[in-house]
Amino acid sequence: MNAPRETFELTMSRFIRAPREKVFDAFVTSSLMAVWQCPRGMRAEASTDARVGGTYRVEMHARDGSRFAVGGRYIEIKRPERLVYTWQWEGDNSPMPDVDTLIEVDFASRDGGTELRMRHSGFPSAALRDAHTHGWGGCFNKLTDLLDPRGTAATLTLLGDARSTYVRTARMALAEKGVAYTLQPCVPHSPELLAVHPFGRMPALKDGDTTVWETAAIVKYIDESFGDKLLFTPARISERVACEQWVSAINSYCYDTMVRRYVLQYVFPKAEGGQPDRAVIDKAVSEMAMQLQLLERAYERSPFLAGSTLTLADLLIAPILAYVEKMPEGQQLLSDMPHTGRTQAALRERPSFAATDPQTH
Repeated sequence: MNAPRETFELTMSRFIRAPREKVFDAFVTSSLMAVWQCPRGMRAEASTDARVGGTYRVEMHARDGSRFAVGGRYIEIKRPERLVYTWQWEGDNSPMPDVDTLIEVDFASRDGGTELRMRHSGFPSAALRDAHTHGWGGCFNKLTDLLDPRGTAATLTLLGDARSTYVRTARMALAEKGVAYTLQPCVPHSPELLAVHPFGRMPALKDGDTTVWETAAIVKYIDESFGDKLLFTPARISERVACEQWVSAINSYCYDTMVRRYVLQYVFPKAEGGQPDRAVIDKAVSEMAMQLQLLERAYERSPFLAGSTLTLADLLIAPILAYVEKMPEGQQLLSDMPHTGRTQAALRERPSFAATDPQTH
């Protein structure tokens, strides 16, 4: 006699600021299921016959054209308290071929919202269970986006100081994509930042239980998670390569020269008598002149650093130059660079630039 096969289960909970009737209906209404029953960066189609013994099906579409479908049958429907249904992946790319799992969801009214508790059981391995944890977390983020009056600001929190150029880059990306978020002010190495960013730097991003750190990764996550179109990643390989070169150069060279050793010397003077350190500034200015000339030549060839469209590279350099142009030497250097000035003027006109001005926000 064969011993029973060990199975694994996943339990998750989420508080959603919406009545439980609305949360329950989002699980059994095809038009609502299509909005949230797929991870970020994907879209879905759904059909449902919400009655005991009835079936449902969700087909998820990824950006690369691949499709994933799941379906099942309703076992118990007790609106708005409890829902039980089976779950089985379909097709050749199924992560669990021929495996039926069971989902049990309980909905409880709590403090002006709904406490959702889900138990997903019957996984044949811990690895498959854990793989579904991330997917369900992303789905619940989208469910919260859908039902919470704050929209995406209920799930997306950006941690950092609004004065930081890197924080402003991430905020510009969110604004360009039209994504609402919550800005949580904090300083480097604070407990709040260290809970998300292992090096305690800013910015860091929380999307429900998902965490993302480092500015480039945050911008890419924003770009691929929201909207139908990628805004900051060029389509042509030559432009993608140019973008990557500039992103690396800005992070490795320009930020150190223009911000750490130039702008911050004026903002936080540390020389004798509380004055800026002229030796540090003069050395930085000589290096900055060469770096700005490289930017000028790039902007002479095209409206943006990597071609004809805005990319992560422009989002990184724009907040830096916004500080540089306010300083005496920087203002003088930039006055002789019309192409860089043209692009900076165009960026200043973008709503994302105005909305992230650290002096007003």
